[in-house]
Amino acid sequence: MTSSEMVKQIVNQNEIDELNQPKQNSIVRRNRPGCSEKEWNSWSEEDLDEMESTLAVQQYIQQLIKRNPSDVEKILQLPDQQDEGVWKYEHVRQFCLDLNKITVLLQHECSPSTCSQMTATEQWIFLCAAHKNPKECSAIDYTRHTLDGAACLLNSNRYFPSRVNLKDSSVQKLGSVCRRIYRIFSHAYFHHRTIYDKFEKETSLCKRFTKFVIKHELMTSDSLIVPIDEEAVLIESKTEHTELNEKEITQIEVEQTDVKLDESEA
Repeated sequence: MTSSEMVKQIVNQNEIDELNQPKQNSIVRRNRPGCSEKEWNSWSEEDLDEMESTLAVQQYIQQLIKRNPSDVEKILQLPDQQDEGVWKYEHVRQFCLDLNKITVLLQHECSPSTCSQMTATEQWIFLCAAHKNPKECSAIDYTRHTLDGAACLLNSNRYFPSRVNLKDSSVQKLGSVCRRIYRIFSHAYFHHRTIYDKFEKETSLCKRFTKFVIKHELMTSDSLIVPIDEEAVLIESKTEHTELNEKEITQIEVEQTDVKLDESEA
């Protein structure tokens, strides 16, 4: 190595060190090259009003989850002076991010051959809205399509051009997203219970989601078929294996109509 190359290498290393060196009295939310597992995401906590970023609400929610994922009430508590629409939007975004984790786990035993339809109990069959005309998909494909579709909508500049303030018409779309991603919980609970129980014990994700949608009236209680702990809101679980009755057939028809309405708005 020539002397000029050595000097250049030293300069580059100094630039990297300077980049990784946090400024005084500031919190750098960045994992530095070569950090250990213990150091990963180990930055100090910060109050929401001190976060200077358009991503402050997302960072604050993730901070609360990291602190204690089982403290659902604290995670869902709307901070003072915080816009409720943005708060709901960021939570739905986080639910989608977290659901990707259980999707990865499900892939080990949920396949088109083992779960050819997206079902919860035998009373519920869900159609996939990712196609020109809603149709049946295998459960794992439905899960992927639903999360992909939710990501496209939530990152749409047309409907969500800002993460600081949102129109009411944009916030109203969150209910449709919640109804669809909830089916991932219900399929995992009724068909892959071991995976669901382990994941839920570690994350309390379904419990958090259920309390969130009830609190903000984004879903009706009769649609919430996955039971959560006894301290949570009472939910009537439809777990009996019976034939479809007229009410349940109507429910499937409503979901089809809902899909078509959403597509016409796009």
